[in-house]
Formats: sequence, C-alpha cells, structure tokens
Amino acid sequence: MAKDKIKVGVIGLNDRGKYLLSLLLGMEDVEVTAICDLDQKLLLESAGKVFEKYGRQVKATTDADYAIKRDDTDAVFIFTSWNSHISLAYEAMRAGKYVGVEVGPGASVDEAWRLVRISEETGMPCMMLENCSYGEKELMLLNMIKKGLFGELIHCEAGYMHDCRFFADDLKNERAFHYLRRNCDLYPTHGLGPVMTWLGINRGNRFLTVSSVATKARGMTERYKSRHPDFDGEFRAGDLVTTTLTCAGGETALLTYNCASPRPYSRGNVVQGTKGIYSEYVGKIYVEGHGENDKWDDLGNYREYTHPLWKDKEKIQGLGHGGMDWLVLRAFVEAVKNGTDTPIDVYDSAVLAAVCAIAEESAALGGKPLPIPDFTDGKWMRRKPGVKSPYSLEGPGMWE
Repeated sequence: MAKDKIKVGVIGLNDRGKYLLSLLLGMEDVEVTAICDLDQKLLLESAGKVFEKYGRQVKATTDADYAIKRDDTDAVFIFTSWNSHISLAYEAMRAGKYVGVEVGPGASVDEAWRLVRISEETGMPCMMLENCSYGEKELMLLNMIKKGLFGELIHCEAGYMHDCRFFADDLKNERAFHYLRRNCDLYPTHGLGPVMTWLGINRGNRFLTVSSVATKARGMTERYKSRHPDFDGEFRAGDLVTTTLTCAGGETALLTYNCASPRPYSRGNVVQGTKGIYSEYVGKIYVEGHGENDKWDDLGNYREYTHPLWKDKEKIQGLGHGGMDWLVLRAFVEAVKNGTDTPIDVYDSAVLAAVCAIAEESAALGGKPLPIPDFTDGKWMRRKPGVKSPYSLEGPGMWE
C-alpha cells in the first residue's frame, strides 16, 4: 500500500546538500526526521531551516550511523563528499533504508560491485541522483528515440563542459582535491546518465568497453599558480578528456569532459540514428522526411515530443538546475512512497560509479579499451519492464 508521506534522513549539508534539503522541505509528502553533517556550523544552519518549516526541532547529529539507523526514517539521502557517499550508501541499505546518493566519481570497480551485492542481499534500492537524466532536452530526445523518430540508434554523445577553473582557488574543495590527484573524467555521470537511457543500457543493451584519453593539464594549474606563485606542483587532471564506450547492440557513445578551459556551458548532446540526428553544438535537428531536405531544422518544430514531465515547465523551472533537481528527487520520493524500485536502479548506479575508475585506468594506459563489468549478471538481456510511472526512463508506454 502506497504511503501518503515518507520520512527521510539527510546526510551532508554543504552547498549542494543544503539546497537539496530546501527542495525536500518544500514537498508536503516528505518529512525530514534527521539531518547530519560533521560541520557544526552547517548543521546548525540547516537545523534552523528545518525548524522554520516544521515549527519544531528534528534530530541534528554529526553521527551518520545514528542518522541512518533511526527507526523513523524510510529513506536516506546522502549528499556528502565523493570519497564517502558510496560507503554510507552501503550502511543505509544494510539498515533497511532506500538510498538516494548524489553523483560523483567512483573510486573503483569493486566499490560499484559492492553497491550491487548489498542491494541484492538486502532488497533495498539505491538510486544515484543523476539529475541530467531528467533534463528537458534529454527527456525530449528520449521520447523521440522511443517513438522511432531517429530510426535505429548508431551513436550518442554527451558530457560536461563547464569552465570550473575557480575550483582551483581552494585546494580544500572536493573537486580540486581530485583534480590534483586523478587524471580522468571526474564528472562523467551528467553525460552518461542520459546516454544510458537513450541506448537502453541494462535493459536490452549494455556497455562492453571503455577507452579514455586526456590532454595535458594546464587550466587548473595556471589558475592556481596565478594566485600562488610559489606553487611548484601540477594538477593531474587533463583539461580535456574524451571517453568512448562500445555497446553490445553495436552502438558507440562519446563522453567529453572539460572543466579547465574558457568555454560556455554545454552538455554536448548528440543523437545519431539511421533516420536523423540532433546536435546540441548546432542547436538543431535533422530528420529524413521532416522539414527541408539536407537542412537543419529548429527543435522547436518538434514540440509534440516534449516529455510529459516538462509540459508544465513553469511549475518546476526554478527548482534547481531549471527543474532537473526537483524531478530527480520526486522520482526517488515516488518510488519510496509506492515501495517500488527506483527509475535509476542499483545496476544503473553501479555503471555510473564505475566508468570513472575504468576510464582513469584506460587513460593511464594511453587509451587502451578496457572491459566494463555486467553488473546485472546477464539480466540485461531479458529484464522485465520496470514500474509504470511518470518518472520512468524506459519510454512512452511507461510514463503516458
């Protein structure tokens, strides 16, 4: 039986966690029962926000284990650092809680496998909260793909291109910590999440290999040295990282990562099928039999493919990254309320976590293709459709 309201704990209250907490406090069917952070200042600040909403105190603690194991929580949101959120997800599943975990690079393939095995052992879902899977254009393209507009898919591209050199201003920053030490695509999930839905990964298709190369590292190093002339080190993360994935279905995917160069923000979405193409770089679409032959067309001429979740855009567009944050949280909340699996499930979450580590090893080997595990243990070939839901990422028959 579906619940009218769920109770959740929130762990990690930095800038990102604090904002997502504010979105959760705005949901009438969600009650925050515990908040947790190691930083007392952040904890007190968020406790004040919760009190402002409910008119009463909730448990505020620096003990993540206590926040996870409380009897009055159905689910735990984990918004902590990249190095801690997966291990906390293990503990939350073992405690019988649904887990919503923020994005970030996995440290190893073993880490991703443990995520799967603990979920299977406990029966508890774990959803990586990849908000770009719920982007307006990303879902519109999914609708077009599932309705056959592009024909059979051949190739997809996506990524994260965002001038983030400012992260090098503070070496205590989570991303700067990794930029200094790891040479790889440190933020693959924003491109990978949508690509997985377009290609049906873990649902009739799967990734086979990962090959990644990185350029020299200049942007972050120059930024930091301009402010700290005595610094004689180097950031390891290459300015531009390209990662190619091959699929069991014969498709390829290309992820591009560039956070260290002057450039406008882009996720670089490209969908190429046997009947047409969409390119974010051009900002247009071309489909055989539609519009003028051999000429790009405006995406606005295809509004009938707008995903149902975005038809009331005005209601959500101010709720985090244009509305994506609100939608991904709602997708998780609805699953908890209904006692179902999450739209981005633990097998998807494992892929999202593992690609970074595999790509890092590939880059160290000069781009050598490396295998990516089948985290479903063969179930991807004959998986039954998921739960019918407006937030499903499987296609029109599941959300309309």
